[in-house]
Order: sequence, then structure tokens, then C-alpha cells
Amino acid sequence: MTTAVVILNWNGKALLKKFLPSVIAHSREANIYVADNASTDGSVNFLQQNFPDVAIIQNKQNGGYAKGYNDALMGLEEEILILLNSDIEVTRDWIKPMLEIFKNEPEVAAVQPKILDYNRKKHFEYAGAAGGYIDKYGYAFCRGRIFEEIEEDHGQYNDDAEIFWASGACLAIRNKLFIKARGFDEDFFAHQEEIDLCWRLNNMGYKIKYAGKSAIFHVGGATLSSINPRKTFYNFRNNLYLLLKNLPSSKLIPVLLMRMLLDGVAALRFLGQGKFNHFFAVFQAHMDFYSHFSAIKSKRKNPPAGAGYFRIKSIVSSYFLAGKRKFTELAD
Repeated sequence: MTTAVVILNWNGKALLKKFLPSVIAHSREANIYVADNASTDGSVNFLQQNFPDVAIIQNKQNGGYAKGYNDALMGLEEEILILLNSDIEVTRDWIKPMLEIFKNEPEVAAVQPKILDYNRKKHFEYAGAAGGYIDKYGYAFCRGRIFEEIEEDHGQYNDDAEIFWASGACLAIRNKLFIKARGFDEDFFAHQEEIDLCWRLNNMGYKIKYAGKSAIFHVGGATLSSINPRKTFYNFRNNLYLLLKNLPSSKLIPVLLMRMLLDGVAALRFLGQGKFNHFFAVFQAHMDFYSHFSAIKSKRKNPPAGAGYFRIKSIVSSYFLAGKRKFTELAD
């Protein structure tokens, strides 16, 4: 299988200097590309001078993660595309387990590896951990990470497993299915666009998998940290986009209304913690959602009833009320 590793970069020269060598050293079976999102920090010149064998794709503007990758991948012909964040250290043979899944399971559209924390290498990393899921109300969680509770890696998720969404930090996907699904939704700009893509692929009848024998180390928060109100804005707004686009019609209104209520509770929690910028970010997220409601609704593709749900109704109640902190504690 022909394979491409594509790293999206925006003003990340320091990250490329630090992490690109490991990608080059351990990705012999792939062509390596850096897609630059109109950086102004000299990233392109740095790559040309220091990594002349790495192909450079120069996007005309910084369209965020979604548009950046849509533009960058448009002309690539490799069968498997591995979208890799610039703040990731890969390990020996990290690509092979994912390719094995693609070779042996034609119904699989996308795969992610085990994602560990670069700064705490025995722990999973927030953005993807050992594979992602959502609950009835669209809250994302992972094997190895529920809200801020992050598990230590003891080999408990070394299996290959079907998941609901693969992390955008390292997303391997069949090129033809990326095209068939029409890529990322650029209205998301950044955050959760990979969940939307995977949900659409699930609705199309394909599977998403986790490769437990492949491991990478992710810094996380290198673009927007968790304390940045802009990240709060994207997470809350894009989650509403997710539900509006992909929920089956029978569940759309009741689930959206409940999610809005829960968002209000979250906003009040921010207020009580003195995080006024995050409180206003939730408010702004909802205002933006209402103003784009019709445009996002027009993208619905008649999702099949029941598609997209994990075995748990509410991760919020399981975590905050029942005290379940690990994925293995969640009831069937």
C-alpha cells in the first residue's frame, strides 16, 4: 500500500526542528510531506535548507486544520494518508500495525495508534488516548481518558479495537474514502472535525479502528492550550455542529435541547470558578451556532437511526455522579 505522512504546519518551525527527525527515521515505508498553512516564521525556508528530501505543500492561507488538510491532500495519490500533528514523536515500526489493519479489513476507513503523553510517557495523552467514543449527548471521551482523568498505560489497551472516532493528532485514512466523504467540514475550522468525519464514515457503513501495537508520543496543546478561551469556543460550538449534522432525526431535537442545557451548566461552572473568558466563550459558541443553524442543518445526510452511539447514555452522569473514572468501569 502506498502511504503518505502529511504534517500540517503553521508557524511551527521549532516543532518541526524537534520532531520531524523521528518521523523521517521511522517512516521508511511512507512519503513524507509538510503542508504549510501560510506560516510567517520561516518554516518553509527552514525545511528547504534542513530537510530537502521532505516534500513541501504550500497552502495559500491559514484555513485551520480542516481547510489546511483539505487543500493539502487534494493532489496526493497515495492509498493511505496519515495525518500527523507537528508536535508528535513517533516510534519504530509505528506505521506497520495500522497498514496491517487496512490490508486485512477492507471495511475499515480510518485507524489511529496508541497516543501517549510526550511529557509523561507512561500516561495516555488527552487527544485520542486509545481511541475515541461519544455518548448520547455528543460528549467525547476515550479509552484511557474521560474528561480530565487520564490513565497510566499498563498495556490494558494493547489490543486492536473498533472505536467510534480516531484522533486528528494522528489519523490514518484511506484516500478514496476521504474523498468520498468530502473531507473535513471547513466550518469547524479546528477541533472535533475528525469526530465529524468519523461519524459520517460510520453513517456510510465503514468502521474506525485503533491499532494497539502502534505508539506515538504527543505533546498536545501546541496550537491552542486548554486554558485558551478560543479552544473553549471551538469545542462547545463544534460539538453542537456535530449533533445537528449527524444525529438521526428522531433524536435531534431532544438531544440538542438537553445538550444546550448541559452547556448552560458548564458555563455557570466556569463563572463560579472565576473563568469569565470561558463563560463568555460558551455564550459566544451558542450565538455562533444559532446564526449558522440553517447552513449546518443543510449538510445533514439523513443519518441512520441509532448510528453513532456508544454503550453509555451519559458520560457526564457516569463520571460526575457515579464516580466512574476509567473506561473499563463503564457499564455495558
